Amino acid sequence: MLIWFLPLFLAILMIGTPVVFALLFAPGFMTWVTGNERDLAILYRNVYTGIDSFPLMALPFFMLAGEIMNRGGITTRLVEFSQAFMGHLRGGLAQVNILSSILFAGLSGSAVADTSALGSTLIPAMEKNGYTRKFAAAITAASSVIGPIIPPSGIMIIYAYVMGESVAALFLAGIVPGVLVGVGLMVMVRLLADRYDLPKAERIVTKNQSITRVESVLSFILLRINLMGIFWAVFRLGSSIAGVARPEGTMLWLTLAILLVLSHVFLIWMRGQVSSDFRVVCKKAVAPLQTPIIILGGILIGVMTPTEASTIAVAYALLVSVFVLKSLTWADFFDVLQRSALASAAVLLLVGAAVAFKTIVATSGAATTMADVILGLSENPLILLFLINILLFIVGMFLDAGPAIIILGPILGPIFTDIGVHPVHFAIIMSVNLTVGLATPPMGLVLFVASTVSREKVETIAKAILPFLAVEIVVIFLITYFPQISMTVPYLADFLGCPPDIGYMACISPQPPAN
Repeated sequence: MLIWFLPLFLAILMIGTPVVFALLFAPGFMTWVTGNERDLAILYRNVYTGIDSFPLMALPFFMLAGEIMNRGGITTRLVEFSQAFMGHLRGGLAQVNILSSILFAGLSGSAVADTSALGSTLIPAMEKNGYTRKFAAAITAASSVIGPIIPPSGIMIIYAYVMGESVAALFLAGIVPGVLVGVGLMVMVRLLADRYDLPKAERIVTKNQSITRVESVLSFILLRINLMGIFWAVFRLGSSIAGVARPEGTMLWLTLAILLVLSHVFLIWMRGQVSSDFRVVCKKAVAPLQTPIIILGGILIGVMTPTEASTIAVAYALLVSVFVLKSLTWADFFDVLQRSALASAAVLLLVGAAVAFKTIVATSGAATTMADVILGLSENPLILLFLINILLFIVGMFLDAGPAIIILGPILGPIFTDIGVHPVHFAIIMSVNLTVGLATPPMGLVLFVASTVSREKVETIAKAILPFLAVEIVVIFLITYFPQISMTVPYLADFLGCPPDIGYMACISPQPPAN
């Protein structure tokens, strides 16, 4: 009888009850009806124990870092940087919107923050430039789902916490799918440019900008270090393919020194190819864009955990906003703390309620029942992956990604691991699918945020967003059936835990255990 809490949960959710209350009331009521008062006490105790976790501390810190960057005027700099690169293309401001979302994803990791921050800037600008308001709101909502895919990602932290996976592996696995979503949206904008007569544009470079001496020197140094890092990654990849041993000791430092000199020479050459205004716009974007580099770099080289990286991100955001850019006052900082605290409290309360919900799922036998149903549909893993994508897409329309991952992850994850899907691969399939659900009618959260920002009806935005949702669905199936898309980066970084003598394909797509 206890298993009836699932239909009750869905019914309560469909009448408009907030998710956190539905997560607690449905299992709580059925537990009380069946006379399991002891399980009822365990249920509500798990709300606290579900939140009391060191890895989950990364969530409020990443939210705080994103809020500091946004309040410190970082959004404007990213938009100007995107305009300088993409503004000259047909449908230029729409392309700028997408590129800004890709860049902003590395700061906030939140689709809602992306829609709110970039939408308030770009939707009015696009409307003024000749775009319809519904199109501007639709592309803002569609591109905002990149936020939780490209690291740092709140939902991937939640998945790693629930399923015991490596946060670093999930972060790395999200990079290529996130960029692929962005590129797909850009291609769709270009295809729609003629059909909808999107405005032609020219390269937009803000004139006569000034930059402080401190920021100029900082950008000079960071640009060369970043480019050296890119050259080093290419060098390591080439060495790995050629079977050449990696340099160590003195040779390592000599190699890095040579790459640093090459970076300086390349940047000096590039300096002569662009205008002084273009250089200033690029320099002003360098300091903010170090945030994802610091986070990923610190995790990859093993000097910090994701939770520690989140605190470093907050410290760096404060340093840049208060002392380098001087765009954030201490009076603003208290408001930032308040906003991030409220947002973090809402997310963590959802996580706690979902963990408690998961306890009842485990004791009710619902997980075993669902596994039997899924495996009874087909013995072909490809068909099962197709069906589970449909299920996740529907769930994402109605349920926020965090609670959906906590509820469904422990049920679905082991099923697909047993049929030969790598745990990290399935994590990306699930995370991307549920994230796209945030922009999917009828209950996609970012649709309502975009409606609020643009003052356009949700129904109107929902119709305009359909071509972009089609692109994102195609990307979901690509990463589902081609694990190389998401698994290559964590494999190269050695974060999949594979033995050194195992092959690439055997590592990223393990075979199911023999019966």
